[in-house]
Amino acid sequence: MRWRRSRRSRLGGEADRATFRTLHTAGLASPALREGLTTASATRASRHLRALLGVPALALTDDRAVLAWDGADDHHREHAARLAGQAAASGRTTVAGPHDLDCGRSGCQARHAIVAPIVVDDRIVGTLQAYADHSSGALVRATDEVTRWVAGQLELAELTGSRTRLAEAELRALRAQISPHFVYNALTTIASFVRTDPDRARDLLLDFADFTRYSFRRHGDYTTLAEELKSVERYLLLEQARFGDRLQVTLRVAPEVLPVVVPYLCLQPLVENAVKHGLARTDGAGQISIVARDHDQECVLEVEDNGAGEDPERVRRALAGDTELDSVGLGNVDQRLRTSFGDDHGLVVETAPGAGTKVILRVPKFAPGVSIG
Repeated sequence: MRWRRSRRSRLGGEADRATFRTLHTAGLASPALREGLTTASATRASRHLRALLGVPALALTDDRAVLAWDGADDHHREHAARLAGQAAASGRTTVAGPHDLDCGRSGCQARHAIVAPIVVDDRIVGTLQAYADHSSGALVRATDEVTRWVAGQLELAELTGSRTRLAEAELRALRAQISPHFVYNALTTIASFVRTDPDRARDLLLDFADFTRYSFRRHGDYTTLAEELKSVERYLLLEQARFGDRLQVTLRVAPEVLPVVVPYLCLQPLVENAVKHGLARTDGAGQISIVARDHDQECVLEVEDNGAGEDPERVRRALAGDTELDSVGLGNVDQRLRTSFGDDHGLVVETAPGAGTKVILRVPKFAPGVSIG
C-alpha cells in the first residue's frame, strides 16, 4: 500500500483566520497579565488588548490611576483616571461621551470611552477603557468580554502568588519545626566534649554553625543536591557525636546527579526523621542509608533506616499535614515536591511496624520554572 503525504492543513475562510488572529493576540497579552496588574505588566499587555478590540486607544488602570495608555490621544489620561474612580464606585460598565471627554482638540479620535471594571475575586481591581470616535453595542460587548478575560488572567496570577506565598510559609514553618528538635541536643553534645576533647568540640561547633547557616538562609527556594547533601552530612556528624557507635551511616551518591536542582531542605528533614523515629526506638545499632541515583530523566533519592518502623496510617496522616503527629517536615516536604514538580512527585513511604522505614522521592533533572535564583 502506498502512502502519500497529505497537504498541510490550512485555515479555511476569513472567519477561521480571524479566530486565529484573536487567539494569537490574546496569547501575546497573557504572559504580562499573569504577573498581576502593575504598571510594567499593563504597559506590555495594553497594545495587544487594543489590537483585540481594534480601537484607536486603550487604557488600563487600577481603581484610581492610569497604569498604561496605548494609542493616540494620550492627553485623555486625566479623564481616564476620573472614569476609573467612577467605574470602581458603580461596579458597572459605563459609556462616556463627548461631553465627558471634551478636550477641545480637532481630529481627536477619543470621543467615546467604554469603561469596564476588572473584577477579581469579587473585588474591583481596576478598569479597561476602550476609546473610539463612536460607540456601539458591539464594541461595548467586546470590551466586556475582553475585560472578563483579563480578569481571568489576573485571577490566575493571584493563584500563582498564593501558591508561592504558601510555599514560603511552609518553608518558614519547617525551619521553626527543625530547630527545637535539633539545636538543644547539638549544643549539649558539643558542650560534653569541651573538656574531654576540645579539638573535636571546636570542629563540631563549626559544623553546627555551617548547618544552621544553611538551614536558615534567606535566599532561594531551590538548591543543588550537592549543597543539600553537604548540610545532611554536617547534621549526621553532629548526631554521630551524640549517638556514638549506635548510629551507622551509609552514603551512596552517583556523581552525575550532584548538580540536580532540588527544593531547599527537602532531604534533611527525612534524614532527621530516620534518626528521631528510627534509631530512638531500638537498643541496637541503628543504620541509615542515603542513596542518590541516576534514573533516566530523574534523580531518585532514598532515605532508609532499620528502626522500629511506623504504622502506615500514621504516615498517611503525616503526609496529609496532621500537626498532631511528631513527624518532622514529612508533609511539608511532600507538599513542596508536589508544588514544584506535580502530584506524581510526592513522597513514597515504605514502612510497617518492626520493618524499618524507607522514603523515596523522585526529582526531575530539569523542570520548567525550577531554578536556583
